[in-house]
Amino acid sequence: MTALVLGLMLATYAPQQAGSALLDPPREARVQALGKELRCPMCQGLSIADSNSSAARAQMDKVRELVAAGKTDQEIRDFFTSRYGEWALLDPPASGMNFLVWMLPLALLVGGGFAIARTMRRPVPPGPAPEPTVDRPTSEDPYLEAVRAEMRR
Repeated sequence: MTALVLGLMLATYAPQQAGSALLDPPREARVQALGKELRCPMCQGLSIADSNSSAARAQMDKVRELVAAGKTDQEIRDFFTSRYGEWALLDPPASGMNFLVWMLPLALLVGGGFAIARTMRRPVPPGPAPEPTVDRPTSEDPYLEAVRAEMRR
């Protein structure tokens, strides 16, 4: 009983979950849309709007703060890319090194298709292929020679 009372008393002093007050509906919709474009630093492939991690909640609070301050969407994206690099964007622009990352798989597919087509168009030599000649060592064991002769038939 004492533990229950003590637990209830301490629960009132526990730190609250991070989170800022919601904005008016049009600005909150902007916050959510921007949150869908930014990558959660703790989760694999999730946006900060979809993640429940404390880091994602803190970043959503920062987005909310920047929207409330009147920043444009591009200024908010630039804020996060200046701090975390292009990795912070879930869909980075296809320019510079990112362009190579986007185009390399396409180039490999085209190159592989070209190699397959070139191999398929090669003319097939007429007639059966000649049998390769193999110099077989001779042995002094008559039994082994008899088995080899039987196998050749």
